[in-house]
Amino acid sequence: QVQLVQSGGGLVQAGGSLRLSCAASGSILSVNTMSWYRQTPGKERERVALIENNGAINYADSVKGRFTVSWDNAKTTTYLQIHSLKPEDTAVYYCTADSILFREQGGGVKGAYDYWGQGTQVTVSS
Repeated sequence: QVQLVQSGGGLVQAGGSLRLSCAASGSILSVNTMSWYRQTPGKERERVALIENNGAINYADSVKGRFTVSWDNAKTTTYLQIHSLKPEDTAVYYCTADSILFREQGGGVKGAYDYWGQGTQVTVSS
């Protein structure tokens, strides 16, 4: 009933910009914290950004100044805006939500935890 659906990504030249989206789908009531990770083969998964429902934001040092994370007005979708892309930004990017409150088909309210999006490939050419 609940999914995280990612969009955006693709092939971009170095120096370009890109925006990734992550939408919680379903009868969503609230999302607590969403994070963005990236994964490159042979490297550890890296959390690049985190945004909390109260608006608190945190970035990895490696992306500060180039990545911007934000909510939509409903706080059920996050956006990761990436500027000044570098070849080393090439990775599969994933969004996650630590807890999601949603309404079931029967009308009850339920919590869902530790959801991941399907991932989206970002490739930066030099």
